[in-house]
Amino acid sequence: MVPLIFISVLEWLSAGVNEEGIKFYNDLIDDLLKNGLQPYVTLFHWDTPQALEDKYGGFLSPNIVNDFRDFADLCFQNFGDRVKKWITLNEPWMFSVQGYDMGTMAPGRISVVVNDPHRSLNTGATEVYTVSHHLLLAHAAAVKLYKEKYQSCQGGQIGITLVSHWFEPYSNSEADQNATKRSLDFMLGWFMDPLTNGDYPRNMHDFVGGRLPEFTAEESKMLKGSYDFIGINYYTTYYAQNIDANYQSVGFMSDARANWTGERNGIPIGPQAGVKWLYIYPEGISRLLNYTKDLYGSPTIYITENGVDDVNNNASSLKEALNDPIREKSYKDHLKNVLRSINEHGVDVKGFFAWSLMDNFEWGSGYAVRFGLYYVDYKNDLKRYPKQSVKWFKQFLRRDSHSPIPHTYPLITSNETSKIEDSLVRDAKRPRNA
Repeated sequence: MVPLIFISVLEWLSAGVNEEGIKFYNDLIDDLLKNGLQPYVTLFHWDTPQALEDKYGGFLSPNIVNDFRDFADLCFQNFGDRVKKWITLNEPWMFSVQGYDMGTMAPGRISVVVNDPHRSLNTGATEVYTVSHHLLLAHAAAVKLYKEKYQSCQGGQIGITLVSHWFEPYSNSEADQNATKRSLDFMLGWFMDPLTNGDYPRNMHDFVGGRLPEFTAEESKMLKGSYDFIGINYYTTYYAQNIDANYQSVGFMSDARANWTGERNGIPIGPQAGVKWLYIYPEGISRLLNYTKDLYGSPTIYITENGVDDVNNNASSLKEALNDPIREKSYKDHLKNVLRSINEHGVDVKGFFAWSLMDNFEWGSGYAVRFGLYYVDYKNDLKRYPKQSVKWFKQFLRRDSHSPIPHTYPLITSNETSKIEDSLVRDAKRPRNA
């Protein structure tokens, strides 16, 4: 997966095209192809140019739509002869919620008052929905451009990557079951509904009300079907528990009327990984895939991220750090569940990307955790060492007979790694006023 840097390609408000940035990505793409790697290129991974943030507030303004389309145009023009898989946005839900509701990522805007000088208050939980709205329109504009101007001559495909947890009801109560559906609508459906149906989920209209932007008829038409494939990033599953409306604390979670928790009665839903938010629950990926197929017309899907981390323990020896049975088991179990969705439910999964090839600087965690298949020695010239999970992953990718997953698995298209429930669906399909 290759993320392009917005500002590396266009020098906003100054000289226009950044030729050094173009050369950098041309060299990178050529080198990948030379080594037998097909690049899947992401246009936006949360790096709004500061010039556009200063000029009109970035994705808070509808002006971003045309600027993003121009950026995409330049990328298609310069790289599309070799890039055959384009991803417009990576995890727009995270960018919106973490940046404009919780304030834990740039630009640090929040919906409720907190005593933190690094985060700024916004007005009444509107910005998170405004930003998501403009992200969707920017995506649709880029897809429309690609399909009209480039796809027939370049022969590529274009899609979007969405992140979603799976959710299980905290109890058998109707209230918690409804909270489960709302949770899916306020995470996956927030983007998949407009991409498929041209409008936000009924639950979002009902619970957000007038703070939810409206699409024009033309925008709705442009959004519907604006993808050749959908990327799904799946890491964890939570219980969803109904909460009453809190009009004193307006924000994304209070709008969804749901509490997300990884534990019930003190028992975790699955083993907890290194980061506190990640509970290992492989069945969730299968249920999420099945749900997506049933509700959204069986789209072509790539698992664009899946993985598990462990804590970076500086006291561990190198031998101890390379022993990662939890990671190996997690990949085995998740891939088994992907295969189950393909074989038993007919989900059109075309590929799987492991997160990640090597240990890296993680959003929100820095170097405190390690997601990599390869260990990076940060203290000794960043030397790389294969962890135990690499041995199994190589066997699996080679369809080795020792791999515990049947090698009838139809296709694994990975990134760097490859080379080195029914009631919810029925409820969602009901008319809004039913």
